[in-house]
Amino acid sequence: MDFKQIQELVKMINKSNISELSIEQDKFKITIKQKDNEVQQVITVPATVAPVQAVAAVAPAAAPATAAPVAAAPAAPAKADNLVTIKSPMIGTFYRSAGPDKAPFINVGDEVAPGKVVCIIEAMKLFNEIESEVSGKIVKVLVDDASPVEYDQPLFLVEP
Repeated sequence: MDFKQIQELVKMINKSNISELSIEQDKFKITIKQKDNEVQQVITVPATVAPVQAVAAVAPAAAPATAAPVAAAPAAPAKADNLVTIKSPMIGTFYRSAGPDKAPFINVGDEVAPGKVVCIIEAMKLFNEIESEVSGKIVKVLVDDASPVEYDQPLFLVEP
């Protein structure tokens, strides 16, 4: 099972009323549990490959805390209706730059175009470059660097 399949499983669990899902294939086992908007992933890989166990818990309080800045007065309230949101395509840790000593991929006021890398989201020790799907000017960064993010959480506001 690859990473994209695991992401799809998490998406389906989030959208359903299923509280727990366990899948076992050969020497691979995955269990995804959901309790009151809290998702927990436990992945175990056989010892012959590498002894790895990754656990990621996402607290339900993370979404309201990051949703508050969206409602908190963008640059011009009249323009708030035409802003486009760049959202997280996965659960993980949000990084604005490629490394601690590197410059951020984008800043407020920068122009973005489809295909331009806007951030990195680390999930299970994999660093995924997130590309913009819209063009325009970055109005606001909604997430702090090195913060956990959820699937479909707003990351940036873009004025087309």
